[in-house]
Amino acid sequence: MPVTRRQVVTSATCLVAAAALGVPVAARAADTVDVAELMKPSPLGDVWMGKDNAPVTIVEYASMTCSHCAHFARDVLPKIKERYIDTGKVRYVLREFPLDPLAAGAFMLARCSGDDKYYPIVDSLFSQFNKWVVQNPIPPLREISKQFGYTQQSFDACLQNQALLDKLEEVRKRGSQTFNVQSTPTFFVNGERVVGALPLEEFAKVIDKYLKA
Repeated sequence: MPVTRRQVVTSATCLVAAAALGVPVAARAADTVDVAELMKPSPLGDVWMGKDNAPVTIVEYASMTCSHCAHFARDVLPKIKERYIDTGKVRYVLREFPLDPLAAGAFMLARCSGDDKYYPIVDSLFSQFNKWVVQNPIPPLREISKQFGYTQQSFDACLQNQALLDKLEEVRKRGSQTFNVQSTPTFFVNGERVVGALPLEEFAKVIDKYLKA
């Protein structure tokens, strides 16, 4: 069911238990998707880290209220960034797959901030996951957003941006309908589906396979 602007701004009952929103370490599904189709820009446009021509591209579909996504962002992605992204071997793309109104609102704040602040805000929200994935999330979200230049007015305006919310829903629907994303985090490594927040070395095996090809 599509998320509404009213839910994003006012709902205190939008939270689903964070542990139920994603999947923990899981076996990789042995399937792939068409890379050309996968790499068509999302309705919001893609923001990526790494070189445009890196030999490996990782696309992650995540929800901001998924505890397993937060674990990956805090504990695994920084090591992948150091080993692969910063060395020009991997391009990483995060795509929005909000599983509830709160996740949609958090992604909206990241998008409203502009491309240069997108990943810093996402990183900050994941690192402070337990502060704002709570029954009354708006006050802590507002405090975190202030660190990135948001005012009360710009914060409220962002969460009331129906056009942005509609595009987020398009990204989520395309992930679900076109690429059969069913849980978060779901990754595509050069089109190969990887489901769950795998440990670094398990994830590295998938990446290295394509670097050696």
